[in-house]
Amino acid sequence: MKIVFRWFGDDNDNVKLEYIRQIPGVTGIAGALYDVPVGEVWPREKIEALKRRVNGVGLEFEVIESVNVHEDIKLGVPSRERYIDNYIESIRNLADAGVKVICYNFMPIFDWVRTSLNMPLPDGSNTMAYDDSVLNGLSPDELVRIIGEESHGFTLPGWQPDRLADLKKLFDAYKGIDENTLRENLGYFLRRIIPFCEEVGIKMAIHPDDPSWSLFGLPRIVKNEEDIERLLNLCDSPANGIALCTGSLGANRKNDVPALIKRFASRGRIPFIHVRNLKFDGEGRFHETSHPTSEGSFDMFAIMKALYDSGFDGYLRPDHGRMIWGEEGRPGYGLYDRALGVTYLTGLWEAISRMS
Repeated sequence: MKIVFRWFGDDNDNVKLEYIRQIPGVTGIAGALYDVPVGEVWPREKIEALKRRVNGVGLEFEVIESVNVHEDIKLGVPSRERYIDNYIESIRNLADAGVKVICYNFMPIFDWVRTSLNMPLPDGSNTMAYDDSVLNGLSPDELVRIIGEESHGFTLPGWQPDRLADLKKLFDAYKGIDENTLRENLGYFLRRIIPFCEEVGIKMAIHPDDPSWSLFGLPRIVKNEEDIERLLNLCDSPANGIALCTGSLGANRKNDVPALIKRFASRGRIPFIHVRNLKFDGEGRFHETSHPTSEGSFDMFAIMKALYDSGFDGYLRPDHGRMIWGEEGRPGYGLYDRALGVTYLTGLWEAISRMS
């Protein structure tokens, strides 16, 4: 297992790469190019510049999160061919730079949804939260406005203003697109790219729906165990895997996250995992917490033990954390709480390995 830390680049992150290097156990970053429009080819020179920056402080550059999938691919319209060709070219360029895993998602319009990015907690920290009752009272435009107002001036992944500028047009495009159609479009995409991934040694890791149920009537196809099985069967290859996110799948109480890990990690289909804890505040309500079991609703020991028992040898990153100790920055992606999370998770891993 290798631990990586998500980093948004010198110009787009308040967390310094040099500080990430100081976190015990972290060997690399999960990075991306954020100035390349969705659907366009990632240029070799920009990839190499990012790699040099990361390697220059002693960290590895082996995980990309994310190469975003153009909406036309999800919709299955004729122009998807151009965007898939571009995607394959980006895979080629990333493989040449030594990248091993590419995370992506296939969520329509919104990559993830929260109803608050700065929920205050009793200890004085703040965190991201979700409430079905709040969301049900919002229009998509109102949600975009709230996310923009609470983002602290950062452009958040999946919430790029230019892409969401005409929500009506996007929602109209998805009329008539149900889960079966969206899954067929994902299958078409995978059958185009996975053979090439096998050639160059890249593993694709799809991120589950966040949260793992339908929102605004949009189809969701990576919500649970059955969906994951269908996904893997769309293109049965070790290069077709999951970026299993404990928070996204675990938000649905019907999902047994340790069991999902055992089922799919033992088959080598989880090349990347995001580990976070959250606390349920009622039906359809949760907020994100620090990583320890005692702070939330997940059994983090059981999650890490499932990984260990399944022979997990992929990449793990601490997922969203609270904003603590007066830190200001991108919601969920501060340095301090995620660094504490790394220390906790590596401690669990060491204890489990010594017990075995």
